[in-house]
Amino acid sequence: MKLSCLQENLNRGLGVIGRAVAARTTLPITNNVLLATDQARLKLVATNLEMAISYWLGAKVEEEGAITVPARLLTEFVNSLPNDKIDISLSPQTKALGLKCARFEARISGIDAKDFPPIPAVDEGVTTRVAVETLRQGISQVVFAAASEESRPVLTGVDAQFDGDSLTLAAADGFRLAVYKLSLATPVNQKTEVIIPAKTLAELNRLMADEEETVDITINPNKSQALFRLKDTELVSQLVQGTFPQYGQLIPQSYNTRVEVDVAEFLRAARTASIFARDGSGIVRLEITLGNEPTPGELKISARSEEMGDDEGKIDAVVAGEEAKIAFNGKYLIDVLSALREPRVALETTNPSSPGVIRPVGVDNYIHVVMPMFVQW
Repeated sequence: MKLSCLQENLNRGLGVIGRAVAARTTLPITNNVLLATDQARLKLVATNLEMAISYWLGAKVEEEGAITVPARLLTEFVNSLPNDKIDISLSPQTKALGLKCARFEARISGIDAKDFPPIPAVDEGVTTRVAVETLRQGISQVVFAAASEESRPVLTGVDAQFDGDSLTLAAADGFRLAVYKLSLATPVNQKTEVIIPAKTLAELNRLMADEEETVDITINPNKSQALFRLKDTELVSQLVQGTFPQYGQLIPQSYNTRVEVDVAEFLRAARTASIFARDGSGIVRLEITLGNEPTPGELKISARSEEMGDDEGKIDAVVAGEEAKIAFNGKYLIDVLSALREPRVALETTNPSSPGVIRPVGVDNYIHVVMPMFVQW
């Protein structure tokens, strides 16, 4: 193996695949990154056995070859080099990877590429294409609602229902539910439902940050793996096996009170209240009062701690229906309000013990349901 590439490109590539390198593992080689020549380009691969990321970068290849070397060591060394050409060569006898850039050079001991876990090929099954910005917005508004606890594995993933030219993403952790519907650029040929790990979608969102066009998605025939293909990057992930809860019946179909407020004002008041809610189980209280013409209605957001004190914030609101009181975990409010793109949001409530529904105003493709907290008013 003998090639040369730019330090800037190699550094970017190592940054892209770095998050797939195994942190704690019983298989030491998954701490390594695979370097391989591939059709006049350099291919970098990392895997933690649940997810694998491959990245291709331009290189001048003189001799073909492949090797794996410790990811952290290679990344830190390349990152410290000047922005110049890097010459890379492999000694077949010693399995040492030589790197030379300007007046710096290093040799890194490697492990044979054939010992690296094979990356599954997902080249048939259900395929579709979706605009990057559309998918990014969908992931951003649901992924935080997935469970982090492993007690119910299906809830650590995001339910993805592909149907015709639409994709519905849903995540729930037992206390909240987020559902987002988006359009596919290429319709699917058969209705398919899979559970994609939330960590995979969070990683995909990071990879898409610099992309502008579309991402190709392939779900293999037995629904065990998914492939996400970007311009120079591929992400292959295991899918979560099991059945996602039927969440349709969890969404309230009516309300007694609907309050519409400015997202930025609501978020600021929720964050302020959460400071005082830390000692009080995170409880943030909402009180909705009707206005008298020409005064608008009001939403009061408050929190209190027996030891620390209390606070309250008031914001103007458009209120329809009855006056109401309800309490939520402040973190859940902050999570959903932080993810919204629209300037105004509506909160719908039935009574203090029924779930609250949060919807951005002006669009009908997103709904967020939050379970209330029981408090003494």
